[in-house]
Amino acid sequence: MFEAVKEVLKYRNQFLDLLVGMPNYERYVEHMQECHPDEPVQTREQFFREAQEARYNAKGGKVSRCC
Repeated sequence: MFEAVKEVLKYRNQFLDLLVGMPNYERYVEHMQECHPDEPVQTREQFFREAQEARYNAKGGKVSRCC
């Protein structure tokens, strides 16, 4: 039962990320391990901050625009 709930939460998080336009961290980690095993993998916070900066032109994690 616990595994089923864990799986549902995983898909819910993926859905919410896609809903707001954020790339999937787990997919990023898989890609880095498969294609770039010699390069360091960003933490979830680093990944999110970089994606936010790219999407919203944020500086230091602060969004400078809303749309």
